[in-house]
Amino acid sequence: MEEFHKVRRLPPYVFEQVNRLKASARSKGADIIDLGMGNPDLPTPKAIVDKLCEVVRDPRTHRYSSSRGIPGLRRAQASYYARRFGVKLDPETQIVATLGSKEGFANMAQAITAPGDVIMCPNPTYPIHAFGFIMSGGVIRSLQVEPDDGFIPALERGIRHSIPKPLALILNYPSNPTALVASLDFYKDVVAFAKKNDIIILSDLAYSEIYFDGNPPPSVLQVPGAIDVTVEFTSMSKTFSMPGWRMGFAVGNERLISALTRVKSYLDYGAFTPIQVAAAHALNGDGADIEEVRDVYHKRRDVMIDTFARSGWAMPAPAASMFAWAPIPEPFRHLGSLEFSKLLIEHADVAVAPGVGFGEHGDDFVRIALVENEHRIRQAARNIKRFLMSAEKQPNNVVPLAARR
Repeated sequence: MEEFHKVRRLPPYVFEQVNRLKASARSKGADIIDLGMGNPDLPTPKAIVDKLCEVVRDPRTHRYSSSRGIPGLRRAQASYYARRFGVKLDPETQIVATLGSKEGFANMAQAITAPGDVIMCPNPTYPIHAFGFIMSGGVIRSLQVEPDDGFIPALERGIRHSIPKPLALILNYPSNPTALVASLDFYKDVVAFAKKNDIIILSDLAYSEIYFDGNPPPSVLQVPGAIDVTVEFTSMSKTFSMPGWRMGFAVGNERLISALTRVKSYLDYGAFTPIQVAAAHALNGDGADIEEVRDVYHKRRDVMIDTFARSGWAMPAPAASMFAWAPIPEPFRHLGSLEFSKLLIEHADVAVAPGVGFGEHGDDFVRIALVENEHRIRQAARNIKRFLMSAEKQPNNVVPLAARR
């Protein structure tokens, strides 16, 4: 049977292959240390859960909610932006609550994309950044560069070689999966380029609060005039360990927020009201919960970088996010990230995310998530050390699945 048009435009979901192998290994009794999916293991702070329980007892909160977010939640997000970034937002016209940043990106793509519109997007990047637009009929022009001096020249090439002219540019810093961080000066240059060329900026700032080494990542909206062309997406999933709550935001340009709000009004009634009230309570807090989460990831990062290096697998220490973007060890690089990820499950009982799942330019890397405690991270390093030593001594015993078929 022929697949539907939009489904045909989607490639095989490479993460599912790793998930199947992981589930098979566990069914046979293997203790798989899962550093693959970016699924926070930390509990949601007690005060947020208590607020949810308090509000859910009121039957009036069980009715349909507001698709764009209850007023108190939008005001709380405006206050957060004012405190954190010094950015003033109108809760009525420049903020809409989303069911996580992923849903926000997908519905923004639905709202603004016409068939054939060109979107400039980093590669590698979080899949929804590209595929939200592909499913909406858009065309992706990939950018391979880091947020450095090569970025603007890459945008200029994208303008010259795209017909029609690109509609929008995706930014994601701190980046998922690469953990790269952008500076405010970088954002100033990008905003100037976007305004000059009438291009929309869509910025994913989901990891704004997961940073290390004392330099809080900026918002592109801190650039004067950026709001004329920009919408930024944030999420409470990582900041407050609330991934299953599905709560995020889109903020910025009124015209774009209005378009997103209109699309959402046809698709959902918003998150459950008690969740929205609890989310507002979290945003209005003193920041102690955020600091605790950040400290846990910081310690895990340091343990992972140290123990993995001593296992024989050195990688750069991420400055932010809850991921390390790890180059595949040289002896295995020719296999590609998917086959290497399968080997780690089979021979080291460790699951990671293959870099090719974030774009073809990620195939020399895997993404490692800091979603296990320090003890488990050390155990993963020991397992990997045994695997690497075994592969070095007896390379014929370490054969990727593809070669066995």
